[in-house]
Amino acid sequence: MEMHQVRYFLAVCEHLNFTQAARGCHVTQPSLTRAIQLLEKEFGGRLFHRERSRIRLTELGRIVRPYLQEAWDNMEVARQQARDHVSSTTTQLRLAIMCTIAPALLIQLFARFRSSHPDVKLELIDGTAQSVEEQLVASSAEIAIYCRPDRGLDSRLNYLPLFREQMMIVLPHTHRLVSHDQIEISDLAGEKYVQRSFCEFNDVVDSVFDARGVDCETVYRSDRDDWVLAMIASGFGFGFFPKYSISNPDVVARPLVNPEFWREVSLTTVKGRPYSRAVGALVHVAMRSSWLGEVPLAVRNLTAEDGRAADD
Repeated sequence: MEMHQVRYFLAVCEHLNFTQAARGCHVTQPSLTRAIQLLEKEFGGRLFHRERSRIRLTELGRIVRPYLQEAWDNMEVARQQARDHVSSTTTQLRLAIMCTIAPALLIQLFARFRSSHPDVKLELIDGTAQSVEEQLVASSAEIAIYCRPDRGLDSRLNYLPLFREQMMIVLPHTHRLVSHDQIEISDLAGEKYVQRSFCEFNDVVDSVFDARGVDCETVYRSDRDDWVLAMIASGFGFGFFPKYSISNPDVVARPLVNPEFWREVSLTTVKGRPYSRAVGALVHVAMRSSWLGEVPLAVRNLTAEDGRAADD
């Protein structure tokens, strides 16, 4: 059954005249008659009694009419809903964000985006670096902001580097290492450690500590950074944090050196996947935003490459 057959059937029911029904549907009478015959063949019986110039519904026609009317009405509702959706001035953008990125680093981007594109509603999806990437690849999110320092770049993805952020050792004010301007891994031997469960560096750092023969006792672990900072401030041990996520005034941060750890955060999309207008708009705003007082890494890198090309 096709919807135009339903339309023709209902038109005949309304006019009780094939000629008038065909005229109302803007088709020839033979086309309308053929469509009704195919419908009758599908239902297994005649839908109309044809008595000279008079047309009336058969018993079968009366039985199927309300169902076909409902099907047609539902299709019209669906069409209107689709038209309303397509013509809507509001667009929704699902953005996945790594949960270890401090809101202060992103809120200005969102403010600029809102100012220039008030018709786009942002839906923020929070998660670990791995879960954010999985949601991006699975299309649960259209675009993502995160990093994966535990491995190389994924060939399936496009990366727009935004900023680099150094990883710091966080201490209570009374800790013996507060007097150091910077801290080496060897300085932490035997210290108690308060771990951030969702830190994207956990495996990397563990490997480096093991390779240096430095052992620390993990005394507390939490997936909430505010709890980890509170425990550090209370003297439970040291922590390992990105610089701009250290929001507790009762702790002290020192850079970890030899080696240093940095994370490079990128705006990421899937290669080959069609971009929505909203995705393109967010990329546009991000490339023109200031990150930690500087232009995005991608722009800085491109400028540096142009400078080297000019020197050559």
